Amino acid sequence: MAKGTRHTPEFKAKAVRLLTESRGSYSSETKAIEQAARDLGVAPETLRRRRDKTDATVAAETKQSAEDAMAELRSLRAEVARLRRANEILTTASAFFAARLDPTRR
Repeated sequence: MAKGTRHTPEFKAKAVRLLTESRGSYSSETKAIEQAARDLGVAPETLRRRRDKTDATVAAETKQSAEDAMAELRSLRAEVARLRRANEILTTASAFFAARLDPTRR
């Protein structure tokens, strides 16, 4: 049995985009897939599998992006806490030294 037609990544992206844009025009997802597949000249199951792969890829990227954002947020919060402690120390130290240098401020 021969392998099917190989589509370019651009064609695959266009196919999924066409399906996504046409979903609202049909009463069911199946009808949207069937019509988009006819428009593109591919089998409906091919388009359905391509959509599933794209959805899985987007979900994985979104999860990784969220994890990266949470890690950055934790890091930034730790830095803010460290800077606040340093600022508090510097404020206390400056008040201490100002009082020692200017005896009239007491």
